[in-house]
Amino acid sequence: MSLIHITTNSTKNKHLTEIERYKIEAYLKDNKKAWQIAQLLGKSERTIQREIKRGTVILLDTELREYKTYCADTAQRKYDENAANKGRNYKIGNDHELAGYIERMIVEEKYSPDAVIGRIRLEGKFQTSICTKTLYNYIDSGLFLHLTNKDLPLKKEGKRRIYRKAKVALKNLKGTSIEERPDEIENRDEYGHWEMDCVIGGQNKGKAVLLVLSERKSREEIIFKMTGKTQECVKKALDSLEKKHGYERFVEMFKTITVDNGSEFLDFGGIEKSVKRKKKTRTKVYYAHPFSSWERGTNENTNKLIRRFIPKGGSIDDVTPSMIKYIENWLNNYPRRILGYRTPNEVKIA
Repeated sequence: MSLIHITTNSTKNKHLTEIERYKIEAYLKDNKKAWQIAQLLGKSERTIQREIKRGTVILLDTELREYKTYCADTAQRKYDENAANKGRNYKIGNDHELAGYIERMIVEEKYSPDAVIGRIRLEGKFQTSICTKTLYNYIDSGLFLHLTNKDLPLKKEGKRRIYRKAKVALKNLKGTSIEERPDEIENRDEYGHWEMDCVIGGQNKGKAVLLVLSERKSREEIIFKMTGKTQECVKKALDSLEKKHGYERFVEMFKTITVDNGSEFLDFGGIEKSVKRKKKTRTKVYYAHPFSSWERGTNENTNKLIRRFIPKGGSIDDVTPSMIKYIENWLNNYPRRILGYRTPNEVKIA
């Protein structure tokens, strides 16, 4: 056996080139064996065997009979596809504690990937560092054992928001418009300015609703279960808050409340008038423009978080007081990006 084509140079980590694949195709047509091709190209025999297997295709001859042959084009295409799909090593692969923490917070605690990553960075719990986009990529690739895309809140579709022109609420001409709300409330610099809304159940699923109050600065949340979506139920809920905290504390906590023009909120006198001191007001109500939910953006975002526990179409009649308290506590201890991944309770205390 001639040694003229044997090389002593290391071939480790040296991939076959496209030209070498065409040479393999030509050598095979000359009936050369894998070990012979390996010597001619200066590669290991096993490398050539794997390459032949990768690029072998089934064709038909002129009599429509199948036969196997090596195709350099097919082998190169498969190589390019594999190279394109091959990414960096997973940073999280060696940190099983971090992976378990992420799974638990998203699957069990219903955190979003961004909330998990933001909280990890804020607390400095782990040495391994990944960004939110990387975590989404890991979940998409099926890296986690117990976490899939089904466990995530709905991803944003990236649709452009279309704002309707603000109109006058013809059924609520006596209420104070949000246009008259002081500018400093918009800046969220002062605690005590709230937004209020109702979360309803599905059709024919009972009359109970949730009354949700969202504080604009801290994102603190208060939730009441009401027997109906009525003005009387709203007044009763606020009356219970005033009785709980006392008039002076209530006035300090609830300086203003911004609502939409739903029928349950049209009794601004009942909302504003104190139940403890009949001749005094306890808060000021402002009404957003019709079809302008962004004017109560804190409320709207909170309602989406509540839907992680009470999906649309479900019955609120079946939601227990303990469950409502759990959701309220969860919201007040959920890290928010806008708060630097601190929780409403942490911001409120600070």
